[in-house]
Amino acid sequence: MIKGILFDMDGVLVDSEEFICRASMAMFRNRGLLVRPEDFVPFVGKGENAYLGGVAAQYGFQVNIDEIKAETYRIYSEMVEGKLRPLPGVNEFIALARQKGLKLAVATSADFEKMRVNLRNIGLTQDAFDATVNGSEVERKKPHPDIFQLAATKLGLKPEECLVVEDAVSGVEAAKDAGCRCLALLTSFPKEKLLNADWHSNTLADAPGECLEW
Repeated sequence: MIKGILFDMDGVLVDSEEFICRASMAMFRNRGLLVRPEDFVPFVGKGENAYLGGVAAQYGFQVNIDEIKAETYRIYSEMVEGKLRPLPGVNEFIALARQKGLKLAVATSADFEKMRVNLRNIGLTQDAFDATVNGSEVERKKPHPDIFQLAATKLGLKPEECLVVEDAVSGVEAAKDAGCRCLALLTSFPKEKLLNADWHSNTLADAPGECLEW
């Protein structure tokens, strides 16, 4: 029986991909490198170290990852202020899960600062969840299962007792390798790229009821 839900953040609770891409492009532009939005696609869902570092490596551009992350987060924080909204169905799905007595966690590959900014801007604090895990807490990011295994542990549950809600290819792979069931949202990738998930829906607003009943 499901006892907990592990939510990815970007593409699940909030659509911030456009903003982090624009902030990242601005950061690189400030350093004299022009990059394209499509350069970031292979690194979606894998955390900012891979997201920024992977694009820099594609261009053979030497960077200090901590410095470029700090600059990107500064630009991003200013860019999203007052502009982020929860994705359709988020608040209702969380309320339903609470009614069923389920434990809730955020499990994101993003660093703490981005998690904090995103949750605050959509009206959800860390206190809305029983636990949070961000990318700085695990060495191996998605598609490795570590982040979901840690989130389940923080909830006092086994991974097989948890439903993961994901939108990225790497996240679905991580969820299944962790031993969790997975609901894939089609907010970032088409269904044919997320076939390993147990259920699919466009957003949490039309999530199949059976994903909370198995």
